[in-house]
Amino acid sequence: MTLDQPPADVVEAVVVYDGQLLLVAAAGGAWTLPSGSTEPAESAEAAAARIVYELTSYLVDGSPPLEPRSAGRAAVVCHPLSEIPSEGGSLPPERLRWVAFTDLDQIELPPAVREYVRGHTPA
Repeated sequence: MTLDQPPADVVEAVVVYDGQLLLVAAAGGAWTLPSGSTEPAESAEAAAARIVYELTSYLVDGSPPLEPRSAGRAAVVCHPLSEIPSEGGSLPPERLRWVAFTDLDQIELPPAVREYVRGHTPA
């Protein structure tokens, strides 16, 4: 977070690996990005890494949030640090899903995330 960027209250983790995006099952069965709230004095990048680990047990790195940011929300691109999650995520494996960038048309994504995926989809 820089001084000219307000802190995010909600962080959506855009976990990407090998042309795929990690989604989690939300209430009602919809697939969505792992997301959660920041803790006091926590950057969006640190929150994204924490949220992903708590939900999925994947260790990830977080990059600066995608632009443009919407009020109180940030989308942070993350990359897994290993191919296999450790044990202990709050979501069981059947509530996690890797989806190819080319198969995301029916998934609701924030505009900045949709633009990122378009720009990183192989031709």
